[in-house]
Amino acid sequence: MENIRERLLAAEKAGLSPRAQLAADTKGRKRPEEECTMRTCYQKDRDKILHCKSFRRLKQKTQVFISPEGDHYRTRLTHTLEVMQIARTISRALRLNEDLTEAIAMGHDLGHTPFGHAGERALRALNPGGFTHYEQGARVVEYLERNLQGLNLTAEVIDGIRNHTKGPWPSTLEGKVVRYADRIAYINHDIEDAVTGGILCEKDLPADCTAYLGHSKSERITSLITSMVENSAEDIAMDRQTAYYFEKLHSFMYRNVYTESAAKVEEKKVDKLIAELYAYYSKNPDKMPEMYQKIAVAEGTDRAVTDYIQGMSDDFASHTFENIFIPKAWQIK
Repeated sequence: MENIRERLLAAEKAGLSPRAQLAADTKGRKRPEEECTMRTCYQKDRDKILHCKSFRRLKQKTQVFISPEGDHYRTRLTHTLEVMQIARTISRALRLNEDLTEAIAMGHDLGHTPFGHAGERALRALNPGGFTHYEQGARVVEYLERNLQGLNLTAEVIDGIRNHTKGPWPSTLEGKVVRYADRIAYINHDIEDAVTGGILCEKDLPADCTAYLGHSKSERITSLITSMVENSAEDIAMDRQTAYYFEKLHSFMYRNVYTESAAKVEEKKVDKLIAELYAYYSKNPDKMPEMYQKIAVAEGTDRAVTDYIQGMSDDFASHTFENIFIPKAWQIK
């Protein structure tokens, strides 16, 4: 059978930008593994992420609205898919490596907690070593998945996951594209969800931002993508004016939706729920699944409890809290 991977590698070398990260030039994996004859290393990484348990749990993890009523609000999974598509559009236009871009985008939020950033803040306050979803995302793919074996991803994908939000920028242009795409996606879809939830009206948005970037989600995303494609000849960037209005829109959302709004009312309950679960499992580590008991022995109870709670979906965390702390009706037989 023809080695399709070799043909794909040749096509990358011939067709991608000299600035693209070629699969043939990967820094590789921590553990050597046999190459696939039909996929490049980044395509293989994408598939590993797609089929892992942490990816499936994203469908029941909060984006902004905790337990919303309605079918059209975003979850971490739908957010991830939107980031992936925006990032691929930019990478394709810049002739970067779409497969690497896709793998990073699909894995970028695997370290998120139940109940979105509210859960992240709660775990950060409880764990003596702190907590960030991006560092946890790297831990998920390097260690926690596959019963403490990890997914054994390439260095470039792990780097993109670890550096997709704050701190140092990713080492590849593809990783930088995902970092921009993440913000483009969440600011615009959070506006749409806030309007759907009655938190905002379109007319509430800063008039100068909508006049420059667009009056609809589609127009704004198109403006931001276009600016990046037109201004990334050397590094990944937007033009100064577009970046200004984009930051102003983000600041507006931070003040009016992400911190003080009806969307945040339920978050006070999250602190209580996470804190009670954390205290319970810290005192009773034997009540956690065997994998996390092993982590407790190797790295300490705080690390194990944090890993266990982080991996929970919203529903699982709520049901677990209910099973432990809410009295059940007693039935006479």
